[in-house]
Amino acid sequence: MDLGIAGRQAIVCASSRGLGFACADSLAREGVHVTLNGRDTDSLDAAVRTLAERHDVTVRSVAGDIADAATREALLAACPTPDILVNNNGGPAPGRFADWDRAAWIDALDANMLAPLAMIQAVLDGMVERRFGRIVNITSAMVKTPLSPMGLSTGARAGLTSVAKALSRDVAHANVTINNLLPERIDTDRQRQMAELHAALAGITVEEAYEHMATTIAARRLGRPEELGDACAYLCSAQAGFVSGQNLQLDGGSYAGVL
Repeated sequence: MDLGIAGRQAIVCASSRGLGFACADSLAREGVHVTLNGRDTDSLDAAVRTLAERHDVTVRSVAGDIADAATREALLAACPTPDILVNNNGGPAPGRFADWDRAAWIDALDANMLAPLAMIQAVLDGMVERRFGRIVNITSAMVKTPLSPMGLSTGARAGLTSVAKALSRDVAHANVTINNLLPERIDTDRQRQMAELHAALAGITVEEAYEHMATTIAARRLGRPEELGDACAYLCSAQAGFVSGQNLQLDGGSYAGVL
């Protein structure tokens, strides 16, 4: 299927690797010019080279933490009129509610709620004026099925989800959509960190931790980053103009609820 977005411009936050890179890769395959972002310059440079070799598109990059205003300003200077915005950022480490002080909560909100909302605020009016816009927030399955060790992430991302839903109703008339991807157990570096933590706590090998993770998923396997990337590309497509304000779960069919 031709997604009808060749020649469009996209900003993909936190995209030097993992889920962000997968989204950038899928968009670039569709002919979208992408501006990448990441904190590690070596990883970022490697991502730029990889996409430039794979796809006939322009690939730019801005190094820095998306939670920093200067990084956001640099991204918007590199791509001032984006048609597509993919918000992504690493989540806080799991922990205990009793241990989280105010600073921990503020850091989580800055990284996983306020930074993406600032990016949306910066691009939304232009998208409305141009009568095309696709905004995708990569959040977490924990938004709908929260667990207390992930409270910092869940709290911040749930706030983002709520604001995004409200905004989606305001801009749908202008062919601007805002949707969220809710991944769970996707095989990325972060998932390996979770496996290593599980292994250490349970006294098992990392491989055994991965096997245990797979048993918790209805599909009996971890998700592949490219599966999320392709879902993102579809939500950014011309064909997805009637899909907005939605939370698309990528969890191997594991969510037990109806809504």
